[in-house]
Amino acid sequence: MEDILKIDRVVKRFTNLTAVNEISLNVKRASIFGLLGPNGAGKTTLIRIITSITGADEGTVYFNGEPLNKFHPTKIGYLPEERGLYKKMKIGEHLLYLAQLKGMDYKSARKVVLEWLDKFEIRNWWNKKVEELSKGMQQKVQFIATVMHDPELIILDEPFSGLDPINTNLIKSEIYKLKEKGTTIIFSTHRMEQVEEICEEIALIDKGKVILRGRVDDIKQQFKEHKFEVSFNGQFNEEMIRGKADILDRNQDSLIFKLQGETGSNQLLMNLIQQGLEIKSFSEILPGLNEIFIREVEENAL
Repeated sequence: MEDILKIDRVVKRFTNLTAVNEISLNVKRASIFGLLGPNGAGKTTLIRIITSITGADEGTVYFNGEPLNKFHPTKIGYLPEERGLYKKMKIGEHLLYLAQLKGMDYKSARKVVLEWLDKFEIRNWWNKKVEELSKGMQQKVQFIATVMHDPELIILDEPFSGLDPINTNLIKSEIYKLKEKGTTIIFSTHRMEQVEEICEEIALIDKGKVILRGRVDDIKQQFKEHKFEVSFNGQFNEEMIRGKADILDRNQDSLIFKLQGETGSNQLLMNLIQQGLEIKSFSEILPGLNEIFIREVEENAL
């Protein structure tokens, strides 16, 4: 799968602060890529460089194999964490205005805007002012403004902020549909459970540098601690696993343990079966991205 975006040793400085410090990343076409990091890590600065809001001091950003140029921003949609809707404008005219800024003619813009309003069942908002809407409803309008010009790359910074579960699922569904039609999405959030659910690959940035990157599944495997959970019928005795595993938690019919030394999970499972336990389930416990995120940022602070 070819890369739609390549970031090559990009640097951005502000007075005495290096906000982005020789970051290099590749984002595959038609993928959902998680851009993560604590507050002040450099994510927003990097996004502003990708969208041409600001320029890099060093390094190059390639879009579709070409160095970023003045024509590329029309092929990018950006939903910033700090929303940018004009409160006094009516929804319909506002979306038409933004669509035309992205290069769409009035007729095409009106057709697409109405299609998106119908998709979200909010056509009756056409003459409502932005300030009349709740934060969550404004978020739906902002999402439409981000995607209505059919960009090749969409950058979403905290896209579910202010949304209830129903509207979160609505936006999530549209994100998956966009990916299926070939759109690339860069997804930035502090909600690690959303990253695990949505993203295929991630990069974790801290202090202007990439400190962790890769596929979500591979990263979780990389940080596994050989912890397992087993549920069973029968009488469990600690002697069954002595010298093979440490018990971390125990209930009447389940057990969480960590393997010792060279003991393999299949070896321990067979040992439990041979000693008379009926195994109902046996599964490895992998660390969540939230745990990995905290651990890596804390280690980077040392």
